[in-house]
Amino acid sequence: MNAFFALVRKDLILYVSDRRALLMHLVLPIVIAAFFGSVFGGSAKNGAIDVALVQQDASEAGRRIGAGLQADPNLHVTVMDRAQAEQAVRKGSQAVAVVLPAGFAEAAGSTMFTPGPKPVMELLYDPSQTAVLAMVKGMLTQQVMSVVSAEMFGGPMGRKLTERSLQQLDAGSIADPALRDMLAAVRTFQAQPQQTGANGGEAAPHGLSMPFTTRDQGLSNAPALQGYNPYAHAFSGMGVQFILFMGMNMGIAMLAARRDGIWNRLLAAPVSLALVVLARAVSATIIAFCLLCIVFAVAVLAFGVTVSSVPGFLGVALCFGALTAGFGLLIAAFGKTPEAARGIAMFATLIMVMLGGAWVPTFVFPAWVQQATMVVPTRWAITGLDAVTWRGLGLPEAMPAMAALLGFAALFMALAIWRFQKAPA
Repeated sequence: MNAFFALVRKDLILYVSDRRALLMHLVLPIVIAAFFGSVFGGSAKNGAIDVALVQQDASEAGRRIGAGLQADPNLHVTVMDRAQAEQAVRKGSQAVAVVLPAGFAEAAGSTMFTPGPKPVMELLYDPSQTAVLAMVKGMLTQQVMSVVSAEMFGGPMGRKLTERSLQQLDAGSIADPALRDMLAAVRTFQAQPQQTGANGGEAAPHGLSMPFTTRDQGLSNAPALQGYNPYAHAFSGMGVQFILFMGMNMGIAMLAARRDGIWNRLLAAPVSLALVVLARAVSATIIAFCLLCIVFAVAVLAFGVTVSSVPGFLGVALCFGALTAGFGLLIAAFGKTPEAARGIAMFATLIMVMLGGAWVPTFVFPAWVQQATMVVPTRWAITGLDAVTWRGLGLPEAMPAMAALLGFAALFMALAIWRFQKAPA
């Protein structure tokens, strides 16, 4: 046991004395997680979509459409001319540019009840912002329908277009008796006195609007949590990624030690191969556990991340530390040279991190990918850390992730020990 503790102590001292390793595995995940958390923070300014508005329709209805877009809290609208809007979209400073052509509101109103070509509104968009384009289309449809329908049923433009359509029906250019009856009823409705507004004047006409409202309520199992904290997932993902890099480096260091004859000198002493491997596994587990705890301590103190279950978090962190140790031993056991193993291990680490949801949450993956990633150990690490942080779950809910991590760790270590016994030198 004295030899075992000496080997573990040696590994810990060597790691702590390597400042570059500490920078790579401790400082970088904190910095990058802080960046990703701020990007996906969902603040009011970051959440608004940058939209350029080219206001070519100078009519009252056209101005009301533009004013409605500018009043939408989900949009950050900047009024520009056509050339400025095109340049802004090409440069990426604006996601979408809405071109409201001259006469658009009147043309849209004339096609509400009578057949004919519909007016075209141009949407200039950044090719990388197709999802944003769909959202802007929905908000634009709401504003256009509200303003144009209000004008058609109560505004001067609506009265003019109704009279024009009735004249076309009477002249026989449009043969539709049912449409004429409807337009006649609309004209009768338009002729009624408008309601009085709050200031004593004529109230503004009301157009079509959504026939329902929504009440959004985020649910979590921890009452103390106030919504989703994006820093929690960012710190989970970056912590898992860089700690796996640490395990990879420890495995490559073992390959270098074998090549340099250090293992032969250790085995010449009264120390068995199993003791050397076990000491390296324990030291790697301790280092990974401590790194993850420090990373989340910064997340809690500086970024408001809440740990809902300390026992659950410590259990997930310890099991992930064992997984990291098993991953490092697997690299050391099957790697032939440090140079050859580094490229393969880097590729394997990045694939595990990507499929595990460390970069982006797994819910954005296709359904079959979400099912396939259940065999990726990092998926369970991220799931467990998410459970005991922003999801507000406890130790019982984190235990499946802990069991999966321990299972992968045992598998990796068993394969490594089998390989070491087969070729100990």
